[in-house]
Amino acid sequence: MLGCMNDEDDEAAARAPVHDLDRALHAWMARFTRGLSPASAIGALADWYFHLALSPGKQQELWLKAVTKGARLLGHALREAPRGGVRCIEPLPQDRRFDAPAWRTWPWNVTHQGFLLTQQWWHVATRGVRGVSRHHEAMVNFGVRQWLDLVSPSNFLWSNPEVQERAAHTFGASLWQGLSNLAEDVQREWARHPPVGTEHFVPGRTVAVTPGQVVFRNHLIELIQYAPQTQRVHAEPLLVVPSWIMKYYILDLSPANSMVAFLVRQGHTVFMVSWRNPDEGDREVGMDDYLRDGVMAALEAVGRIVPGRRVQAMGYCLGGTLLAMAAAAMARDGDERLHTLSLLAAQVDFAEPGELALFIDESQITFLEDLMSSQGVLDGRQMAGAFALLNQRDLVFSRMVRDYLMGERRPVNDLAAWNADATRMPFRQHSHYLRRLYLHNDLAHARYRVGGRAVALSDIRVPIFALGTERDTVSPWHSVYRIHQLTDTEVTFCLTAGGHNAGVVNPPGAGASRRAYRLATRAADQPHVDAALWMARTPVHGGSWWPVWEAWLARHAGPRRRPPALGRPEAGLPALEDAPGRYVRAA
Repeated sequence: MLGCMNDEDDEAAARAPVHDLDRALHAWMARFTRGLSPASAIGALADWYFHLALSPGKQQELWLKAVTKGARLLGHALREAPRGGVRCIEPLPQDRRFDAPAWRTWPWNVTHQGFLLTQQWWHVATRGVRGVSRHHEAMVNFGVRQWLDLVSPSNFLWSNPEVQERAAHTFGASLWQGLSNLAEDVQREWARHPPVGTEHFVPGRTVAVTPGQVVFRNHLIELIQYAPQTQRVHAEPLLVVPSWIMKYYILDLSPANSMVAFLVRQGHTVFMVSWRNPDEGDREVGMDDYLRDGVMAALEAVGRIVPGRRVQAMGYCLGGTLLAMAAAAMARDGDERLHTLSLLAAQVDFAEPGELALFIDESQITFLEDLMSSQGVLDGRQMAGAFALLNQRDLVFSRMVRDYLMGERRPVNDLAAWNADATRMPFRQHSHYLRRLYLHNDLAHARYRVGGRAVALSDIRVPIFALGTERDTVSPWHSVYRIHQLTDTEVTFCLTAGGHNAGVVNPPGAGASRRAYRLATRAADQPHVDAALWMARTPVHGGSWWPVWEAWLARHAGPRRRPPALGRPEAGLPALEDAPGRYVRAA
């Protein structure tokens, strides 16, 4: 046997212990860096710094801007600030840190105006340096924003007038309550317990309560069929594929916010995929498994319970990406079981994935792979930390000020409780997803392989409903909009207000008057319109987008009929247990 080994085998065997040592070191470091690669960060900083050092013109521009802004602040401090006059610089529209009237009084108006001018100067300093790669420029700009958000005067007792006023008004009780809140949160973090208030939102009791039955289960999914709530239902069933990163019940929150409940009340037969939370034993479960034992297994079960009908399929976030892969593979193979395709906040082109791209390069993915290799999975808390970094001003610092300096506790709602119910991802599957989609963008370029052969989104011919959300940092709407360029079928595109989660959880009724959306349909033979022009041309409508989507589903759903039974024992699919099943309850 030894005589059969070639030189390459010898070299690979010799390298194995070296690579094991590298992986062990990277995994150990990653626990302190939240999975972020130090080499990637240092490389970006060096790229920016050395190019700036060799750019005297840019340096001169920055010196002039520093002098101009300093003079501007000094003039403001002498003329307007003592009288509480107008600001010399306004915060960005989304920046609410300095809205309180106290920030307009001296000396706090000078303090926060100086901070905003400094923030503006650093934005200019980290942009437009010739020779710096776009990826490194974005990383440095992002890093500087994180640092500035950390040192904002709103974050500290001695520089936040709101905190001081509240402390004086409560005779210090607010600060004592803030310390109590901090101690409670630290204790919960050490014990790995969920945040305060989330215990009131339990799947099957207060959320995920729409009646139904688990009608299929394998090692990866449970399939829930929801009980009908109308005498007659639309003929074509709806299969929902949520993201595997979080638990499915974002689409079935409390009854007032439940998309599933809304659809069932309109007469749709709804099936929901509930992903199992993987553990260390699932390290080798890959994307092919998620396609075969997830989407395709669910589609097969739906076809056996509602035979003779084509399926309307909806995918949310990464569930939509996975569903698009399945739809392309089915179109390639002549499989006509799909009737329509709805993709909610789901990307199929990852050329511009927003600020998540900051964490995607060869160094970062290798570092993350070594961490996942040691654990078998990517822990949900590690993923949540990355998402928190993208919006730490609102998700981290504003909460710290409110809870620990103001001594307040904002009531936890169902969406926030769901967001804290994190899941894990298998090593092989997440590595494949990061490399093939984010790093190489194979799906958009018809290189992604399903069943050993490449799939092309242009093969999809069923009507598509695509949803983008205006403030999405996970799936930017411009990226979601590219479904128009990648398919040759009818596309109805809806752009709604809100972010990745709140824009999707958008029920009609109370509060809907504050919501808005744009909607337009492009026929298969119509020319392409770029995203900016589409937005300028498309009128704004008030209210929730849910009724519009439901009406689109209803137009394609066929005539009404008697509801199918829950499960179908004669087809080998008996009802196994009440919804929401056991997978969603697993930690």
